[in-house]
Amino acid sequence: MSAMSNNEILAQLTEILEQRKGAAPDSSYVASLYDKGLDAILKKVGEEATETVMAAKDVASGGDKNKLVYEVADLWFHTLVLLADQNLSPDDVLQELARRFGVSGHDEKAARK
Repeated sequence: MSAMSNNEILAQLTEILEQRKGAAPDSSYVASLYDKGLDAILKKVGEEATETVMAAKDVASGGDKNKLVYEVADLWFHTLVLLADQNLSPDDVLQELARRFGVSGHDEKAARK
């Protein structure tokens, strides 16, 4: 079996997250998150962000880098659930990142004001 490309992984995951919308809450973890609503999804994103920060601090102190990869994967996953819940997609985020290419970070931040 050949390895999936990054784009294929993201597309497949996005499709699965969309399929879970409206599914019975006991049918999957994602369906249960959707059923609990936005606050539950936001809580998971916050928890995973905190765990990512803690893992990064551990790596900076000589800890296992794989733990950071694991936590970032959890953070990305729950962020993708959040996007899907809000009827957005990874493409929306990628388009925003593409828009920022060639723009100074300082200029981009100043333009938000």
